[in-house]
Amino acid sequence: MTLTRLSRQKPPSLFITVRFLTRHLSTSKLHDHYSFQPPPSLSLDSQKSKSNPNSHKKQKPKYRPPSSLDQIKPIYSDFPFDFRFSYTESSHTVRPIGLREPKYSPFGPGRLDREWTGVCAPAVDPKVKSLEGTEDPNLEAKRKLLRGRIQGAPLTEAERKFLVEKCQRNRNKRQINLGRDGLTHNMLNDIHNHWKFAEAVRIKCLGVPTVDMKNVCKQLEDKTFGKIIQRHGGTLILYRGRNYNRKKRPVIPLMLWKPQEPVYPRLIKTTIDGLSIEETKEMRKRGLAVPALTKLAKNGYYGSLVPMVRDAFVVSELVRIDCTGFERSDYKKIGCKLRDLVPCILVTFEKEQIVVWRGQDYKPPEDGHFFTNREFFDDPGCDMERSDE
Repeated sequence: MTLTRLSRQKPPSLFITVRFLTRHLSTSKLHDHYSFQPPPSLSLDSQKSKSNPNSHKKQKPKYRPPSSLDQIKPIYSDFPFDFRFSYTESSHTVRPIGLREPKYSPFGPGRLDREWTGVCAPAVDPKVKSLEGTEDPNLEAKRKLLRGRIQGAPLTEAERKFLVEKCQRNRNKRQINLGRDGLTHNMLNDIHNHWKFAEAVRIKCLGVPTVDMKNVCKQLEDKTFGKIIQRHGGTLILYRGRNYNRKKRPVIPLMLWKPQEPVYPRLIKTTIDGLSIEETKEMRKRGLAVPALTKLAKNGYYGSLVPMVRDAFVVSELVRIDCTGFERSDYKKIGCKLRDLVPCILVTFEKEQIVVWRGQDYKPPEDGHFFTNREFFDDPGCDMERSDE
């Protein structure tokens, strides 16, 4: 009976057998004597720590988009000049007669410690709100001192040639384009970004600013504290200086949008000074009938335009320049530059033409008619001549 009962019982399961053996081995003397402890690399705790190595590290806060309700700390910049949208296409001497819309800062509300006057953000008095006033003369001396400290000793002829060759188009594709707006404020940041990777940067100038390349070169050196080591037409090589430290580059607050241009006095008057209304109308008709001196290409290089007009005034009192296809603001800027550089009197801008008159008592300027289209600065004495000018 007992055997039959035992034979009818089910065999013990595998789980119970393994459980019995583990209990037996754990309490046995052999297991205590030959117990095996796994190395740290195979232990369960180390695997858990490896799976999440940053478990004890402070978690990064979740991204929260910026809000206008947040208090923004104003940016302080120690640049010793007034912030303008364009440094080559605006002048301190010509004051606007009004604003087209209420004043608002192109840097954003509360993002700069200088007040925007509608034309510039002055550096001397940050709280000034008037359009009137001129730049403090002490700022120019401060800029020269800072630029001399950054430039250090002048480059030798071999060093200059090496940097110029390094910036040629066949060896380096990096380039900054200077267009119709001229040297803008945000372009200063682009130049310093290029100076992170190279000692010199190539700048290509096209359009309206190339009428007065001397002003472009002067403003580039004045506002960036760099030095132009070569000029060929509208292509410039700007050197950053021996003592330039890219980790201590100046703070440049960026303009978030282009500010609205203020209202300036009229360029073309109803009657030209010294002439009657009938004589002015007759001169405008004759000016539009004069053969064009030249036809300007859109976004071209106009560095030789001023000497061409000066030479033309030797044989003709009226000069017409064809600007077909230009924006009206572009050929008005060109006419304004010709008025100041030639000098001459503006007659009309009708039919996309610039007509200028030399005046009744015209005298050729003493600085000559020739324009140096190519300047390599290889002669060390050339730097002394430019500094004297």
